[in-house]
Amino acid sequence: MNRLLSRSRIRRRLERWFGCDEGQGQIEFVLSILTIMFTIFWTWEVVLAVYTYNVLSDAAKEGVRYAIVHGSNNEYCSGPTAGNLTDGQCQNTGTAPQIPTPPGCGMSAAQISDSGGTNIQNVVTCYAQLSLHDISAIKITVGYPDNSNVAPSRVNVTVSYKYVPFLALPITPTLQTAASGRIVN
Repeated sequence: MNRLLSRSRIRRRLERWFGCDEGQGQIEFVLSILTIMFTIFWTWEVVLAVYTYNVLSDAAKEGVRYAIVHGSNNEYCSGPTAGNLTDGQCQNTGTAPQIPTPPGCGMSAAQISDSGGTNIQNVVTCYAQLSLHDISAIKITVGYPDNSNVAPSRVNVTVSYKYVPFLALPITPTLQTAASGRIVN
């Protein structure tokens, strides 16, 4: 009889420890909230990465737009032969006023002749500020495959940016985008 009594006592204790549902709802709630918050934050980070990529892509396109209308026949020419009056490719006389820049951009007025593509890089940097990120690490490459800024020469603008996530994530992808066009002016 004593043996049966001890077994029932053990059984009751085990049922009390493992068979009880107290606190189960709280634990499930906490785990559910953590899963939902994790999913929301990762989704937000992916959305921001896609947004940043789109802004950088548009910035590269804006740089190409600037380059194609600032060819050799423009007063503010940009390109590999800009400022070289001996070959007749840049019509700039050096007396034109400086071109205004977009307001609120923090960049100084554009150079009159720009053989290194600095004006194009400034336009891209100004546009890329809309990405809501620190763009000090942005790398902008301006290239002229035909080595000329005379129409219809080609121009390429490549933008590369090491994405810094807002959350402390173990990944830091490099976003790279490019745009190209033909000089029309």
